[in-house]
Amino acid sequence: VQAGEHSPKLRMLIVPDHLKQERLISPEYLAQQRTLHENPDYGVASTHFAPIVAKVMNQYGVTQLLDYGAGKGRLGQTLTGKRMVDHRFILQHYEPAMDEWADEPEPMQMVACLDVLEHIEPNRIENVLDDLQRCTLEIGLFSVSTEPAMKTLSDGRNAHLIIEPASWW
Repeated sequence: VQAGEHSPKLRMLIVPDHLKQERLISPEYLAQQRTLHENPDYGVASTHFAPIVAKVMNQYGVTQLLDYGAGKGRLGQTLTGKRMVDHRFILQHYEPAMDEWADEPEPMQMVACLDVLEHIEPNRIENVLDDLQRCTLEIGLFSVSTEPAMKTLSDGRNAHLIIEPASWW
């Protein structure tokens, strides 16, 4: 290396787990989401998408599925309980409001993110989209509502924090 030149170096940033999560959801909003998840009717929309998810998994032989924003895990329950997928697969849940599924997810062959993105804090949507890109190895199946939710947060805001037309997404 000659004077004035920089040698290439590998740089690694090690971020503590709690800070990784705060890039995706604020502590205050996480507390609100945990309260909402106590409602048995909250976090269950993915069951309606199970036939579409199963069709994609069967058509492309998907053997790894990440349910990103898994709510109560009803997508996985529906896929396995109704034997909708015609082969074995690994299922991973990611749901920051559920302690057992709050760890940073591993990248998977397919990611299903169903009725989730409209619930993301607007100042964190870019981070969440970056994380979805990191997690999606081959196939991403996303569904986003463009209308206000029927539910409200404890602070009075609509549960859909991002209400934009399909063209925005």
